[in-house]
Amino acid sequence: MLHLTRRGALASVATLAAAFPVRKPVAEEELQSLSALTLTNPPASLPEVTFYDAEGQPHGFAEFRGHGMVVNLWATWCVPCVAEMPALAALSQALAPDDIAVMPLSSDRGGANAVRGFFAQHGIAGLPVLLDPKGGVLKAWGIDGIPVTVLIDRAGRERARLEGAADWASPAAIARVRALVSA
Repeated sequence: MLHLTRRGALASVATLAAAFPVRKPVAEEELQSLSALTLTNPPASLPEVTFYDAEGQPHGFAEFRGHGMVVNLWATWCVPCVAEMPALAALSQALAPDDIAVMPLSSDRGGANAVRGFFAQHGIAGLPVLLDPKGGVLKAWGIDGIPVTVLIDRAGRERARLEGAADWASPAAIARVRALVSA
């Protein structure tokens, strides 16, 4: 009978991990421009859907009406999501004076602790910890994969969406978001 110790198990896992190539993360320069942004014409009302803050309190997008929103659906294990997160943090800082909130909704099953740990590990500051653990927002919006970013105007209507990771921190992207969300 094989008796496996904790140390032996860890050594086996390390050996297996070394045998598989590490998937190269999407580099910052590989982020797409906003040319892939799909306008929602006419602007669409948002479905009623619930997401959660770091303390587990439920929220809906209706309570943010009057403010612009950039809603990013992501997860800590998603390589393109990880690549665009610093750009989203920079976008949040640039748009804060305009009363436009960047709202990253994580689908991580590890909840707020997983997101907090990720933010700390990657030096991400200025973004709230928001959760969509059961994929309710994804389902309500008919989204099959992540990352996806949805731009919502002050009237609470979807104005545009982008599938995939983008360079949200570029001056052109910031101007485009301002124009669409403030309309």
